[in-house]
Amino acid sequence: MAALSILDLVRVTEETDARGALYNARDVARHAESLGYRRIWVAEHHNMAGIASAATSVVIGHIAAGTKTIRVGAGGIMLPNHAPYVIAEQFGTLARLFPDRIDLGLGRAPGTDQLTLRALRRTPESAENFPQDVLEVQAFLAAAGPNQRIQAVPAAGTDVPLWILGSSNFGAMLAGELGLPYAFASHFAPELLIQALQIYRARFKPSEQLQQPYTMVGVNIIAADTDAEARRLATTQQMSFTNIFRGARGLSQPPIDDIESYWSPSEKVQAMRMLARTIIGSPETVRAGIHALVAETGADELMIVSDVYDHQKRLRSFKLIAEAGGITPQA
Repeated sequence: MAALSILDLVRVTEETDARGALYNARDVARHAESLGYRRIWVAEHHNMAGIASAATSVVIGHIAAGTKTIRVGAGGIMLPNHAPYVIAEQFGTLARLFPDRIDLGLGRAPGTDQLTLRALRRTPESAENFPQDVLEVQAFLAAAGPNQRIQAVPAAGTDVPLWILGSSNFGAMLAGELGLPYAFASHFAPELLIQALQIYRARFKPSEQLQQPYTMVGVNIIAADTDAEARRLATTQQMSFTNIFRGARGLSQPPIDDIESYWSPSEKVQAMRMLARTIIGSPETVRAGIHALVAETGADELMIVSDVYDHQKRLRSFKLIAEAGGITPQA
């Protein structure tokens, strides 16, 4: 069975503030650690009132400081928003503080809108340098050469593991060419999943970091004691996706009894296209869904988003998912 990991969106809800969301994320990480999840990642998003992970490296430090063994990382850093040197410094520092526990997933999307991109002092054209920027980060994290005049202190020599994140064939080709592990964002962009994985495996070239292809598949999973309860909990995420199409991103909303009363037929089609790979249900339903997804994709690891409004029910969801996925709790 594939390893299980978590992507935490650090959701700010109608009943919490950003501080509460950040401490909930740390609590999820502790919970995940005890259940046997391999890693927990947070992602870079800007100018979104409902997501508190904009300062991604700071959030990673907060989570790592509250845990002991689980790997903590970025899923991901949107590299065109940053100087590669600064990202190397940040993640090298995290690696010094939390040895052998830090991951650096890299994406080339802005993680925000065009207006906010200008506030970041970046341009859309920055994404064209993504392959070179990845190599630059990797070089700064490697051991410094004897005559190297510019070093990322204290990052040099930490060799923080890099991942390429993507939702298209571009990332798959790049990850294969560089010999890096590849994570596909099928939790919101599932259409090219199978094709991208095939391209990655076909193009893979062994590297110092990785000798064989390694694939991670993002998937929304919402688990509860019954299928009906899980379907109700899933309406929080369905409303969130609907709000994206309305240009009304906001705080996470509590679940509702009838999602059909919330979205229009066209909004439903759009949302369900993005959520096509979602697994919702009881432990038995989730177990079958996980087995089917792994069998279809050959994924080495699943990166799970469980976007449940109530914190305790979210913890319960992750527990049921862990049991369904057959991972072993820590002693």
